[in-house]
Amino acid sequence: MEYRKFAEIPEKVSLLGFGGMRFPVRDDQPENIVEEGVQALIDHARERGITYFDTAYSYHGGRSEEVLSGALRKYPRNSYYLADKLPIWLIKEAADTEKYFMEQLERCQTEYFDFYLVHSLDRYKYEICEKYHVYDALKRFRSEGRIRHLGFSFHDTPEILEKIVSDHTWDFAQIQLNYLDWEMQDAKGQYEILESRGIPCIVMEPNRGGALTSLPESSAKFLKEVHPERSLGSWAIRFAASKPGVLCVLSGMESEAVVDENAATVTGVTPFDEREERAVGQAVDMFLK
Repeated sequence: MEYRKFAEIPEKVSLLGFGGMRFPVRDDQPENIVEEGVQALIDHARERGITYFDTAYSYHGGRSEEVLSGALRKYPRNSYYLADKLPIWLIKEAADTEKYFMEQLERCQTEYFDFYLVHSLDRYKYEICEKYHVYDALKRFRSEGRIRHLGFSFHDTPEILEKIVSDHTWDFAQIQLNYLDWEMQDAKGQYEILESRGIPCIVMEPNRGGALTSLPESSAKFLKEVHPERSLGSWAIRFAASKPGVLCVLSGMESEAVVDENAATVTGVTPFDEREERAVGQAVDMFLK
């Protein structure tokens, strides 16, 4: 496992992070989590060197926080990093920020979050953030030691991202970054804004919800011609992990085999060479057609 550090984030953060939004479930019910399965996955992830674990208030019908933190409880609290997110769309008054934050601490049975994010900011949710002085409340929690690093996840244009990072000082930001959205949703522009400001980037959806692990053969053939032995998913994970401004790449891993493959992919990761860049470009062009 590779680990990365930045000036403002000196911790030993694994380049691969475990996302808590795709746990194994029974009867296709998101809230009906197979807890013993999650425990086995978390144990295996720990064995493979993963130290960053991500959840949110709304994942799995509100059960992800409880189940993920429960699976981690057997390990020393200072041996892993727990990330959680404020459900900004539920904030209706200034007092709600503290209300939900304290509820999340209780759900996770922890005294602090290593990484805490305002969840899914866009231009409309950012208006909520500003109207109810959410940043100020979270900054206070950070000064009290209940948040170690303060950030946000983001879904909008580079112009809105520029405003958010100009208005306030953030420790990190989480964006959707993959080789399909690099140009299609201008993830490149978003990444470059963060990199230019020295803001570490957490990557979500590196496989775009699984789409890049199951490309049509007309697209996949370009990648297989270059590396027939590698999986389609490894291309996507490596694309995100190879960016120097990336602190951690999140993946919702549903099996130990996927944990193993992704961990191997981010070990000794290198940028794409010219031939690999061309193959990805051809695969994207064909996919869009």
